[in-house]
Amino acid sequence: MSQADPDTTVEGHVERVTFYNPDSHFAIFRFRVDGSGGRISVLGTMPEPGIGETLRVTGRWETHPRFGDQLRLTRFETVLPTTADEIRTYLAAGFLPGLGPKTVFRLVDHFGDETLTVIESTPERLTEVDGIGEKTARRMAAAWKTHHAVRDLMRFLHDNGIRTVYCSKLLGLYGTPAKEILSRDPYRVAHDLPGIGFYIADTIARNAGAPADDPVRIQACVLHCLEQFATEGDVFADEDAVLDRCRTLFQIDAQDAMTAMADLADGEELVIENAPEDAGVRRLYLKPMHTAETGIAAKVAALMSVPVPPPDVDRQQITERVVKRLAIQLSEDQLAVVTDVLSHRLAVITGGPGTGKTTLIRSVAAIFESMGSRVRLAAPTGRAARRLAEVSDRKAATIHKLLRYSIEEGRFLHDGKDPIETDVLIVDEVSMVDTALMHHLLCALPLNARIILVGDVFQLPSVGPGTVLADLIASARLPVYVLNKIFRQDQQSPIVVNAHRIRQGLSPDLGCPEDPDEANEFYFIEQHRPERVVATIIELCTQAIPRHFSLDPMADIQVLTPMHKGPAGTINLNQALQQALNPSNATPPQAMAFRTGDKVMHLRNNYHKDVFNGDIGTVGDIDGRNRILTVDYQDRMVDYDFSELEELALAYAISVHKSQGSEYPAVVIPLTTQHYPLLQRNLLYTAVTRAKQLVVLVGDKRALEIALERDAPRKRLSGLASRLSPLSRRPACHGHGGN
Repeated sequence: MSQADPDTTVEGHVERVTFYNPDSHFAIFRFRVDGSGGRISVLGTMPEPGIGETLRVTGRWETHPRFGDQLRLTRFETVLPTTADEIRTYLAAGFLPGLGPKTVFRLVDHFGDETLTVIESTPERLTEVDGIGEKTARRMAAAWKTHHAVRDLMRFLHDNGIRTVYCSKLLGLYGTPAKEILSRDPYRVAHDLPGIGFYIADTIARNAGAPADDPVRIQACVLHCLEQFATEGDVFADEDAVLDRCRTLFQIDAQDAMTAMADLADGEELVIENAPEDAGVRRLYLKPMHTAETGIAAKVAALMSVPVPPPDVDRQQITERVVKRLAIQLSEDQLAVVTDVLSHRLAVITGGPGTGKTTLIRSVAAIFESMGSRVRLAAPTGRAARRLAEVSDRKAATIHKLLRYSIEEGRFLHDGKDPIETDVLIVDEVSMVDTALMHHLLCALPLNARIILVGDVFQLPSVGPGTVLADLIASARLPVYVLNKIFRQDQQSPIVVNAHRIRQGLSPDLGCPEDPDEANEFYFIEQHRPERVVATIIELCTQAIPRHFSLDPMADIQVLTPMHKGPAGTINLNQALQQALNPSNATPPQAMAFRTGDKVMHLRNNYHKDVFNGDIGTVGDIDGRNRILTVDYQDRMVDYDFSELEELALAYAISVHKSQGSEYPAVVIPLTTQHYPLLQRNLLYTAVTRAKQLVVLVGDKRALEIALERDAPRKRLSGLASRLSPLSRRPACHGHGGN
């Protein structure tokens, strides 16, 4: 059989489904071939096959060393049954809800050979059958359309050379008419599905014969390139860089691309500006990015133009109130910062770990409250907000919750027309706030309110476009308080001391205690081979750290790695740590990647579920029958349909970027020269500052040296600092403080 024609087509019916993954749609099933009666194994990508379903499959034979000859699927089509008996068997497969064996029998007995035609064309007639009401009839008709829409779309994608894994995304966007929409208006998906959407659209359109210089294609390409730059963190892109990408990646002539840019600008989909420092260089902004950047600058100018009434407390009263409310004795430098902040409508406080940001947040909030002001605290992520609430001993919300995002209206409810009800807003971890979110936040701030932005400018920049905190500081146009001295009681903390050494490009103190049972806070374990790095990390997480530091391996230890790929990347480490920390002898429903008890992270903001990018929880239950996975996010349980599982990832090991705004009792950080593209000083600094009690670096000292030496991360393109130039210049203020 293995020597048969490589392109083989057979027709038959599905006897047994051996394996099916709903995420990738990969299936393995036993297939009885019509005529010969022989059984074969078929494997490949397709919607879940139903037992008894008749298919015509095309594929190529391959021989598996254990399972023998198998037909690897290249194309399939559903063959609908034509006789009453065949239809009865087909419907008994169970893919239509509400159809038990008795109902199937009555249905086919009533309509005979016309049963499937009735379901598809005149479903209202289904109510003629006893036991089928209008609601069941509508559900059956909808399920029929979805069942066949999946198959039609998957075959359409396959025929166009597009990975069928995108089938679920496209059905989620467009529903059952997905194939028709993609055929009629392919470049629509370039707008609706940022990133991969353009490639899907371009492939379909070019296969259909659309010319390479079609203006619709070129406009979609320009927007796609700008979206790529935004994904890389840029608020705008230089025109020449966009033209270069259009030419090298998509073979688009520069003049055609410039014409498309002008048309898009006329249609207000992008904005073209001359660079302020060089009128010969043009900047291209996606319209929302331009609106956000100019909006931030305008609101900052507006806030700073509103006079601030003199505070009705003096230095002595501030000292007394802080002592009374917080039992804290402020240093002279801390007192100077708090006193000065009260005189400004907008201020920035920045500094590394142990320099007093938390003390100032608590003190400023307490003083404003003692003056009768309403104070709100916020942070970019759920974990950062919970941490802020813990250290400040007051309520804190995520920025998204503070702005009250409406699912129904697709926007934040708080804006310039309906501002946040507050007199003072203190925002922590501002380095994580991107340009768009800062714009929404400032728009919703009343003009008579104060806003204090707190963050560490040396941390990694936001995931989204822009460098808002760095731009505000670099502009030198508003009061900035730089905390640059470690508070005395933290001077003995190796984590804090080494974090500051790393920030300065100095090697951290890697001294280890002579007694291995003596607890330290900062370790380096040298391993040169990636596989040994992985093995060491597993031993640390499962044995050494829990034993010596009494920390829970699931709740208290977080592995932070620079990359996703490679032996010491998130993908491989998660698989290894899952097997070590949460082994399972049972096969999960539908052979999914998750198990009950797994540590998982949500990957994107989902306002419907009220779960946000970076939230970490534990898989509480997997219901294979109803295709529901439940995650425990500490304060509540959230359900995910199996089709939504792409929003989750294992979180035993996460990227350093994803750790921003969070703190963990212990962090383990692999450092290998394989991570070279991402070895940067600010990345290592960010990883180390996530730990509260313990840092363990595992890897090659050469990789550590590279990270310390490389202090020139790619500069993001942002025009915010220059837009703030009309404001009067204010010098930065330098202070000292502690936690």
